[in-house]
Amino acid sequence: MTPTPPLILVTNDDGITAPGIRALIRVMNEIGTVVVVAPDKPQSAMGHAITIHDALYCDPVVVDKDAVQKEYSCSGTPVDCVKIAARQILGRKPDLCVSGINHGSNSAINVMYSGTMSAAIEAGIQGVPAIGFSLLDYGMDADFEPSLPYIRAIVAQVLAHGLPKGVVLNVNIPKLVHSEIKGMKICRQANAHWLEDFNERKNPMGKTYYWLTGTFVNEDKGEDTDEWALQNGYVSIVPTQFDLTAHHALQELNSWDFEGGEREC
Repeated sequence: MTPTPPLILVTNDDGITAPGIRALIRVMNEIGTVVVVAPDKPQSAMGHAITIHDALYCDPVVVDKDAVQKEYSCSGTPVDCVKIAARQILGRKPDLCVSGINHGSNSAINVMYSGTMSAAIEAGIQGVPAIGFSLLDYGMDADFEPSLPYIRAIVAQVLAHGLPKGVVLNVNIPKLVHSEIKGMKICRQANAHWLEDFNERKNPMGKTYYWLTGTFVNEDKGEDTDEWALQNGYVSIVPTQFDLTAHHALQELNSWDFEGGEREC
């Protein structure tokens, strides 16, 4: 008896026509039945934003006339795309959600701002195994071909084994030709951050506005981090959780004297 192909939801934050998602769709079509629900325009750095004050549109589209997958263009955020796919479009829970391939890094603290990873996290919240893929190349002419063998391998393992409850994968791929990529490493998220600044400018009407800039600072010297792996030619795989509880702090906070209130959980 022929096994039923897995149902795979594909989304992103760069928009449904971005080269990265088109590459990811091609690979997923080799593996299962693909449905694409992705933003109708770029939605980078949206984090876990959802649409609550505007109407949400999600229309079937044909981006590639030779495509075998169904595709829907959504007016909302990446998280909206996953929510509406799960509740309105797919008819059942998908076997896998993949988000990307993002144009640019989502390593270290970038995961907090990432629409790509927030889409994967939303799928994980709904109990769907999920992976976010990013290539360290912001260009619309980025070469995604070296990424594809690693994407195939990671997806195969997740479909075979599943993921631990409450965990999604954050996968970043260095901007290297295939022969220069040394392999894959399971990593922790580097303790790195942005030093931000706002350039003050004037518009033609003389009104002041600000443009966000910044410098990425990595003071984490560990060789088990995603930043180390990427700088040394490896694909980084970080198991990422959406339970934001600081479990290590519970005991200390329970020792505080909260006058007149319940304390222990």
